[in-house]
Amino acid sequence: MNPRPPPHIRRSARRPSADTAVMSPDLPLAPAGRSRTAWPWPLPALAAWLLAWTLFAAAAALAWPVLGFALALAASALAAARVQGRWRRLLVLAGFPASALALGATSALPAWAWLVALLPLLLAYPVRAWRDAPFFPTPAAALQGLRALTGEPARVLEAGCGLGHGLAALRQEFPRAELVGLEWSPLLALLARLRRRDATVRRGDIWAEPWGAYELVYLFQRPESMPRAWAKACAEMPGGWLASLEFVVPGVTPRAQLPGADGRPLWLYRVPGSLPGSMAAAACR
Repeated sequence: MNPRPPPHIRRSARRPSADTAVMSPDLPLAPAGRSRTAWPWPLPALAAWLLAWTLFAAAAALAWPVLGFALALAASALAAARVQGRWRRLLVLAGFPASALALGATSALPAWAWLVALLPLLLAYPVRAWRDAPFFPTPAAALQGLRALTGEPARVLEAGCGLGHGLAALRQEFPRAELVGLEWSPLLALLARLRRRDATVRRGDIWAEPWGAYELVYLFQRPESMPRAWAKACAEMPGGWLASLEFVVPGVTPRAQLPGADGRPLWLYRVPGSLPGSMAAAACR
């Protein structure tokens, strides 16, 4: 009886290669991996609410209720950004203001104080960015299996990196690649720069940034942004890869689909190589 091969050989035999991915558009879905250790629900919500109320109560005791209200809302927004799942984010974000209204804690606040709630949102999420991306972080295991399809690119761009969650997921897949994150929000760009010391994070416009210097561009945008992203990839990075979490490029067949995490698929597109003008335009339609 032949002995079974060692575990690392058995695993590598099942792992698809980048060449296999190129030749076979209908790849089998890769198994989802484990995400990083997190607090069990509802501990994140309880901790966020406790922090928000502590900030509000401390500032109110110093006769600064409006400042306390603003700090509590900002803390709730930052805590919500770290939670996976849209409904859970909404619960974390709305917990403090809803409970403050229900308990009458805001009766001493002037009516304009509720406008303060917009300030952290506008600072973290400028109006110019609203048309491109919602503030949803990339789940930790969303990109697992991407390297098996693309190989290890030299330079990778995350277009709209937020707080750096996507950069963390990219680093898991590409330990040796040069990672660049681009973010329009000055606050989020600063926080991402502090969180991800293993990447270069800059404030900038993803549509003005040339993509030709990158072999792979990853983005988590709105559905309306995908035709523009595909047109930019075709014009600036022939032969490169475009990876999109959750949203497809309309009318374009993806090279592969990965199951991602949190129920969001990852769509992978190979940009056509260098072709004469009319042929390139036709291939990118």
